[in-house]
Amino acid sequence: MTVLRPRNDGLLQALNAAIARGLLPVGAQLPQPEGRPWPVTLLVALGAWLAAIPLIAVVGILLGPLVRNSVGALFVGVLLLAASIVVLRSKDLPVFVEQLAVPGLLVGGAALGFAFFENLPNRGAACLLALVAVGVAAAIPRPWLRVLLGAAAAGLCVIVMGPSRLAQWPGGSMFSLWIALHGVLAVWLIAMLCQRQLGAPRAALVESLAAGWLVLLLAALAWWAGMTFLVGGSLGGGFVGEVAREAGSRSRRSPGEGFQVTQACSLILGLAALLWAGRRWPTLRAPAPAAAAIALAGLAWFLPSLGASLLVLAWTSTTHRWRLASAATVAAVWIVGSFYYQLAWPLTDKALVLALTGTVLGVLAWLARQKSRPSAASGPVMASDSRGTLLMVAGAVITLAVANFSIWQKESLIASGQKVFVALAPVDPRSLMQGDFMRLNYNIPTTDDASLQQGMASARPHVIARRDPATGVATLVRVAPSSAPLGAGEMRIELTPTAGRWMLVSDSWFFREGDGDRWQAARYGEFRVAPNGKALLVGMADANLKTIPIQP
Repeated sequence: MTVLRPRNDGLLQALNAAIARGLLPVGAQLPQPEGRPWPVTLLVALGAWLAAIPLIAVVGILLGPLVRNSVGALFVGVLLLAASIVVLRSKDLPVFVEQLAVPGLLVGGAALGFAFFENLPNRGAACLLALVAVGVAAAIPRPWLRVLLGAAAAGLCVIVMGPSRLAQWPGGSMFSLWIALHGVLAVWLIAMLCQRQLGAPRAALVESLAAGWLVLLLAALAWWAGMTFLVGGSLGGGFVGEVAREAGSRSRRSPGEGFQVTQACSLILGLAALLWAGRRWPTLRAPAPAAAAIALAGLAWFLPSLGASLLVLAWTSTTHRWRLASAATVAAVWIVGSFYYQLAWPLTDKALVLALTGTVLGVLAWLARQKSRPSAASGPVMASDSRGTLLMVAGAVITLAVANFSIWQKESLIASGQKVFVALAPVDPRSLMQGDFMRLNYNIPTTDDASLQQGMASARPHVIARRDPATGVATLVRVAPSSAPLGAGEMRIELTPTAGRWMLVSDSWFFREGDGDRWQAARYGEFRVAPNGKALLVGMADANLKTIPIQP
């Protein structure tokens, strides 16, 4: 007969240890497990939300005149919040009723927000609303709601801490946002330090609020860094693709004074993360792990939002908050990937930094492996280690060779390719300039030829063009397969799939923050084209075919 052991043995041991140390009162018990299957809970919650939509609409129609002024909105907000709190504090609450109260919290909070922001400065209104979110979380014994309220409070604190007087700094808006995000980080650290001094109920409240607070902070740090490596291009067109392009443009900031300040602070936070992790985990004090951690912290100098993510990762890992540590790891990896898009660094310099960091980490891993290998290793084991070392070296050589070959190809095309100008065509959206990048479009001929469309599926098509020898301006004539013959005076340019359509190289031209006015004069895209049709977009030209300099 199989004996089933209780599933809560680990939790019971932790509970008894906490009671023995005085962290929990005598007689504390584990919460009773939920009796309903989660699919039933999910379906009931979905039904409650669907039922709440027409209910809220009816209430809005009845109270419409009252809510239109700030006093009425304040009254309705307080009333809805109070009613929702009373419902959610009830014991043995059915899921349907609980989920009906959640929209009440949202509508009540929105009404209070309207009243506050209508009559108070933005920072004061955000501060009051954040305090309301914390107060509601303290009144509602629902951990998942406390997490959401903690995220909302963190977002409001970003508004409170964003100093408008720093908007005149280089990259002012992003620099002030960086300061606000690190202020939110400081509040979280203070809450974590004070949590040990609180009783069990308040410590549980802080834990739930801090979890939501931290998730929003990590997401904001990743958003601040911009789009990560290759993600934007893989999202394609549509709304998600547009969001990706906007995120990518944020990575293309000019350094400026504010950027240097953020670099220094990020490095300090990265080193603080290293010291904290080494203090809690003695294993990291060994030479190889310590050197690896220093190399990782060194990347924080190049990525201003990485230091904060590393500090969060160190804290959550050493305190065994593994889910939050996973979120911090994802944020840190995303931020490291955004280094690819920083136009302030040449591609070769970025590749060198990452290659050196990877080499250091690889050498340290190899040294650690050699040190841990038994002194009297047998022949097969030594042969296996040799093969592993050869594979690591071969992988590094191949990676460097591929990267440098790609760089050499582009530099060769820039130096020897034929200069070609292609006129820009109007684009959607109406505004040509979007953030720190410019949307591009060209009058590429379309075709409905079924055989041609079938050939495009196996190889990239080419657009056949005629180039004016005097000016270098190309007229796009037709789209044809890559094997199509050329007529007299014709040349081919390979097309690239972008956002669900064929495009000349790229549909975006990125530039440094604050340089938008100079690029408004762009009327032509300047390309370098090889005889086989490979093309590279190297710049923009004005109506007189004069190249617009990348740097003033």
